[in-house]
Amino acid sequence: MPLLVLGLAMFFAIHVVPMVPALRERIRTLTSASIYLLLFSLLSAVSLSLIVMGYGQMQGQAKLNPELWTPPTWLRHLALLLMLPAMILLVAAYVPSRIRTAAKHPMLAAIKLWAFAHLLANGDLASVILFGSFLAWAVIDRISVGKRHALGPLGARTGGLSGDISAVGGGLAIYLFMLFWGHRWLIGVPLLS
Repeated sequence: MPLLVLGLAMFFAIHVVPMVPALRERIRTLTSASIYLLLFSLLSAVSLSLIVMGYGQMQGQAKLNPELWTPPTWLRHLALLLMLPAMILLVAAYVPSRIRTAAKHPMLAAIKLWAFAHLLANGDLASVILFGSFLAWAVIDRISVGKRHALGPLGARTGGLSGDISAVGGGLAIYLFMLFWGHRWLIGVPLLS
């Protein structure tokens, strides 16, 4: 558990910086915008690696990772269903579209859906810590984004039908990849028996 908690603490500490504009600007004045982005990206990658390793270490260890509840099968099916809009929103964060405009901050909406779906489908302590932390962070960050009037990676760019088709098609492609192969390959847990 310590590695998972360390990775989560590091990830959220890094991601608090953009939530505090004065702190972000202070760091940017000490370095440069490109160095800031490079450090942000590198530290994020390291923290995500720690999260993945820590979560993996806890799997299959009943003492470290007790089962807090056993989700019924229908919740696992609901989680699979929720992941489709989550993947569409994830893609919409980077594609000018009406979906992106309507969602305002589709990346955070995608993270909230992803975390909520995984909380429904998993009852072990590691999952509650991991997905509960990401759900809480996404809610807090969404409130912060609203107060800061942050526009996300595409700024104020909007799009039309072609962007919607791209977001839905890209999200569906990622969803199907994860459903049939990706989740087993990346996470080690097959979604379909």
